[in-house]
Amino acid sequence: MRNNVLFLLTLVFMLSFYANAQRGVRIAYIDTEYILENVPEYQEATAQLEDKAQKWKNEIQSKLTAVEQKRKDLSNEKALLTKELIDEREEDITFEENEILDYQQKRFGPNGDLFIQKKQLMQPIQDQIFSAVQDMAEGRKYDIILDKTETNMLYSNKSLDVSEQVLRSITRSSKRQQANTKAERKAAESEEIIPEINEELEAREKALEEKKAARESAVEKRRQEILAAREAKKKEAEARRQKVLEDREKAKQAKLDARSSNTTGTAKKTEEEAIKTAKTTTEGVTKTKEELIEENRQKKLAEREARKKALEARKKKILEERQKAKDSINNN
Repeated sequence: MRNNVLFLLTLVFMLSFYANAQRGVRIAYIDTEYILENVPEYQEATAQLEDKAQKWKNEIQSKLTAVEQKRKDLSNEKALLTKELIDEREEDITFEENEILDYQQKRFGPNGDLFIQKKQLMQPIQDQIFSAVQDMAEGRKYDIILDKTETNMLYSNKSLDVSEQVLRSITRSSKRQQANTKAERKAAESEEIIPEINEELEAREKALEEKKAARESAVEKRRQEILAAREAKKKEAEARRQKVLEDREKAKQAKLDARSSNTTGTAKKTEEEAIKTAKTTTEGVTKTKEELIEENRQKKLAEREARKKALEARKKKILEERQKAKDSINNN
């Protein structure tokens, strides 16, 4: 008989495990801190408890300040008091300090009033959360529901967060408890119902979402490939354009150097002719040494000015040609 029972239990467990494996494990999580922050009753009670804790802190601080003042007074009066009086007052001060520390421990200690009242405040809300989670797990067929505040979750998909549904369930339950009329209670009870999950519909929706995500991923990949190819063509065209500009610049520089060389040769030839003319003039007409030097200097200045103007004109022409070439490339 015992073996038959064990066999049946094993069979039921295996069938249950197989059924779960077939449909997949449904997991969700809640954020208790978020739920508590949005429960008005809890926030009001917490604010009242914080006010009470602040009053206790102020009371303790006031007592500590008074004791500190007594200690300062004793320090100032030590020269006027006997040793017995000093010891007696120090003992009183120490006794008061210990009383304050005991009072502080009573209010804020691990088992103090603040801890106990927080626990009392949390317990009804925690019970409501636990009840709402159980109803949701049964109604929506969840296998596991975790608490984000108590679980070290390195990553969680926002779609698995059911905190909002739990919060709405708690709110509806609170409305039902506070309802005065029969109509209000009926409306609240109808809101409390948690809809069942259509697993087949959910599976189809999940498949559609996966297909949509795959299609969007393929489109985005193709778009990135097109952008990359366009950028590569743009860089290649810019490189060709830069090479054309460099080749033109080299050719223009070569022409400029050749013209400069020709100008230098012409200037030397002109100077030699001027010297010969000066010699001929000297042979035909008698001139002073200073006149010859001045005449030669004026000729050199005139030739230098002429060369300068010629160079400026060529430079201006080269710049105009270069600008025309850039404009032509940009227009293309």
